Amino acid sequence: MRTALVGIVAVLVWLISVPAFAASSSRSVTAIGMTVSDVDRSVAFYTQVLTFEKISDVEVAGADYEHLEGVFGLRMRVVTLKLGAEQLALTQYLAPRGQAFPADSRSNDRWFQHAAIVVSDMDRAYARLREDHVEYASSGPQTLPAWNKAAGGIRAFYFRDPDEHYLELIEFPSGKGDPRWQRSDGRLFLGIDHSAIVVSHTAKSEAFYRDLGFHVVGGSENYGDEQEHLNNVFGAHLIITSMRTESGPGIELLEYLAPRDGRPMPADVHPNDIVFWDVMIAGPDRSLLERLGANPVATPRRELGFENAAIVRDPDGHAIELVKQ
Repeated sequence: MRTALVGIVAVLVWLISVPAFAASSSRSVTAIGMTVSDVDRSVAFYTQVLTFEKISDVEVAGADYEHLEGVFGLRMRVVTLKLGAEQLALTQYLAPRGQAFPADSRSNDRWFQHAAIVVSDMDRAYARLREDHVEYASSGPQTLPAWNKAAGGIRAFYFRDPDEHYLELIEFPSGKGDPRWQRSDGRLFLGIDHSAIVVSHTAKSEAFYRDLGFHVVGGSENYGDEQEHLNNVFGAHLIITSMRTESGPGIELLEYLAPRDGRPMPADVHPNDIVFWDVMIAGPDRSLLERLGANPVATPRRELGFENAAIVRDPDGHAIELVKQ
């Protein structure tokens, strides 16, 4: 569930068995993945603090996965967690180990990505995180102002996991977000609404994700004191575009109008580096893969729950994995 070397502008694709992909254009986001340094530590954090449920634990190695990932001599342990209807895949590279998360990362750097975890009660959820001494990325929960018609009343808070990955708690007021987020059934942590990524040009990224089966479902222009303190970036002024497939978490494009000093994805990021994320999409059609210029590479075994896969990079280097399950 990982990718090979970064292509910043060009899309880089690895395809496994093109003919096996169906002709259907029905697509869904099945999981959000990240690389971790100690999967047992990460599982403890996500299950004990955020109440995810562990649903699988698989260790893989061999030439198939080396070709898919672009990492020679790898051995991976992949643990899949579930919260509500959404899945999070944690991958530890037992060999070779990659680089730690960049210590000077900021929320406007273009390697930024997070998973937005929906809560039914922000005050209770924030208190829970404080009890567990999580690392802050925001100064505290922020309520977006009423003048912002699209986002007003949403409450949000950024924090970080044991490997420094950014995460978000988000609480939707009545009338905003998916209606299912209003049905908590007594649960505090409900599921994953979206994965947010920083992009350099919204129009270019939007076109890319439309081609993958996403459609725009909303957007806003966010700025002001609350947004600055949420992102922990002075003067933060963003265009936010929300996109979704037929089911699963969405993608949220974050383009910083200010400040414009966010750094691009490093050219030497590898999938065993801790900064690495990917989003898995089921249901690509052959015509899409052909447009992306895919070339056959290998046929992986089914330990990770899919028969065939292709991995692409968006215009800013974020990874997307297209799979046939």
